[in-house]
Amino acid sequence: MTGRPTPESPVHGTWEPLPAARWEDAYLSGNGKHGALVFGDPDDDRVIVTHHTLVRPNGAEHARPPRLAAQLPALQDRLLAGDLTAAEDFTDGRPLQWVQPFHPAFQTRLRGRPAADAEGDYHRSVDFTSGEVMAHRGDWRSRVFVSRADDVIVQHVTAADLTLDLAQEHQLPGAPAGLVVGHGTFLTPDGALLNLRVRYPDSDSDRAYTGVTLAVVTGGTTRLAPTGVRIAGATEVLLLTRVRRHTGELDVAAETRALQALLPDERLPDERRPYDTLLDRHLALHRTAYARVTLDLRADATERALPGSELIKQPRSPALLERLFAAGRYHLLSASGLLPPRLTGLWTGDWNTAWSGAFTNDANLNLQTASAASAALPEVTDALASLIHRQLGDWRENARVVFGARGVVAPAHTDGESGLSYHFSREYPLHLWTAGADWLLKPLVDHDETRGERDPRTAAALAEVALFYEDFLTRTAPDGQLVLVPSYSPENRPANASWGAVNAAMDLSAARHALRTAAVYHPGTPEADRWSALADRLPPHRVNADGALAEWAWPGLDDAYDHRHLSHLYGVWPLDEINPYDTPELGEAAHRALQLRGAENDSAHGHLHHALVAARLRDGERVAHALGQVLDGDFFHVSLMSAHYPNRDVYNADAAHTLPGVLIETLVQSTPDRLVLLPALSAAYPQGRLTGVRTRFGAELDLTWTPDTAVAVLRPSRTHRVELRTSSGTQPLELVAGEDRVLTLGAR
Repeated sequence: MTGRPTPESPVHGTWEPLPAARWEDAYLSGNGKHGALVFGDPDDDRVIVTHHTLVRPNGAEHARPPRLAAQLPALQDRLLAGDLTAAEDFTDGRPLQWVQPFHPAFQTRLRGRPAADAEGDYHRSVDFTSGEVMAHRGDWRSRVFVSRADDVIVQHVTAADLTLDLAQEHQLPGAPAGLVVGHGTFLTPDGALLNLRVRYPDSDSDRAYTGVTLAVVTGGTTRLAPTGVRIAGATEVLLLTRVRRHTGELDVAAETRALQALLPDERLPDERRPYDTLLDRHLALHRTAYARVTLDLRADATERALPGSELIKQPRSPALLERLFAAGRYHLLSASGLLPPRLTGLWTGDWNTAWSGAFTNDANLNLQTASAASAALPEVTDALASLIHRQLGDWRENARVVFGARGVVAPAHTDGESGLSYHFSREYPLHLWTAGADWLLKPLVDHDETRGERDPRTAAALAEVALFYEDFLTRTAPDGQLVLVPSYSPENRPANASWGAVNAAMDLSAARHALRTAAVYHPGTPEADRWSALADRLPPHRVNADGALAEWAWPGLDDAYDHRHLSHLYGVWPLDEINPYDTPELGEAAHRALQLRGAENDSAHGHLHHALVAARLRDGERVAHALGQVLDGDFFHVSLMSAHYPNRDVYNADAAHTLPGVLIETLVQSTPDRLVLLPALSAAYPQGRLTGVRTRFGAELDLTWTPDTAVAVLRPSRTHRVELRTSSGTQPLELVAGEDRVLTLGAR
């Protein structure tokens, strides 16, 4: 392995000797808008088509945040007076309203009897460097990718004699019986055009989506069939598919012309077929992004060559971790574009997606995007920024109607359309949560630090968060310090109180960070002075009787340790507020809190969140244990997409997308003024090489390590002095823009 991806390297792809029998095992491709789940069966070749915009109306499209601002002062009075259940009345009495659920569009299906010369060994694979999903048996070959350049799903099937039926099918698991479906099929000079229009049931709007598939057929005959078209005796079939979400009617003719425009005007020589032309345009974007960062753990070549289904049975294999790291970055990149990844990334084969397939902002989305800056995927940060900026108007309404404040408050759940806070209940009073905007903006701040420029849109959003805290932080404790009330620690409650409480550790950290960061983005202004002064008046964290960082800094609120979320350790990760260097006593208290934390229901996000915090606290053994819970727990499907629970229960992208961030944090951590090398490396991986990591002080870094030494090569883009932390001590590090710096570390 060279340290840079090549299509032939098994580290940068995975393969299977059998077609996918379950949609969860289908290989994935995506461009951040369209997604494809590819089965690769020569007898029944299916591609499930998804799109980030496809959410089913369920009443949530009309939901508004609760108008509770007038009741807020009374609630604050009661909570400060010691009423431990007061927040349970802070509601307008509505039932829990889920956001609009994400769903698949349809599947394209190619069914036919294989020719005699199509017999032989079967092989399917996905190449992470190109985004291609491939399958072959005998002379039959199928290739699929989703173009980042042309926003189209491209499928190419070849064989000596292709006789098959082509159809678009909407009947996927969980599809509502009341869908209004219309099919259109037309022959064209080069093949056929299929379109499928679906309108949602029980909707008072004309919301619908249309899928258009252009089939270009070489050789043989093409004729209309009851469910689509029958192709006989062809040598190749090229399918171009798009989905459009819309209201009213879609101009299918215009969509057809747009797809036809992607094809060359004249037939090119065989080595430059239309598929290759489309692929080349896509590769210029996809491969460039994917190739920026690689991980090589010097795994055994025999294990590297195993199919994914066999490799995931070897949870201690370095080859498995290499492949999961590569797959995680591939899937994260493929799911990010128009929007960042959902709970299911960009993919689902079932209309009944768990938790609506939403964006869950109180942990899941934040964990999935943990590596966006360090793993050199600005595409992910841009997708997250797109979600944030299109919803700021809704965030303003949340602040106004729930809290009577200016500025913005982010919701805990969103379907990608609405940013309004309406998903809440007695047990999950998510409308009380005020830390979400800071957590969502943190990756954007990290990205700005990495590139050395401040995005004015991020500056404006931070100012609105600070504006909210100016209006919200009006109550004080007897000692004169500000009080965050009401306060909520997702998704936990004190052992002796209800869910809505006072001074949750996460809320304190978020408020402090948001105010101080907003001040940094607006230097020399009166607002910056006000925000800094407000941050200084917030109370410190509390250490409880167990010596642990308390989840609530308000006296009398007892901790409940067995929970999947680690919201109270937000100051450790992703923030830098609590660390072993600047705040050693709080670092010890945070470490004690981590030791006491249970895993509750074994959610993948809980284990990997635990690992991220442990890495920041330099506890490599605890990182290895948390990671082992996931690797040993059968969390990964054959597709290398993950599940939410052990034994591949509930398709979910948390583990798949978060794992690269965990591994990077064990090897390299950075702030704008600090570099930490090998802070939490597991003894199970004694040697390896990590290339292309970005640091928050503007340097690209390659790291090579063995049991005896480590060598780091820094390529700084700006001149800066940072503090270098290693196991052997601390030293200043002078970096000069454009001058590589090589660091050689002794025995670890």
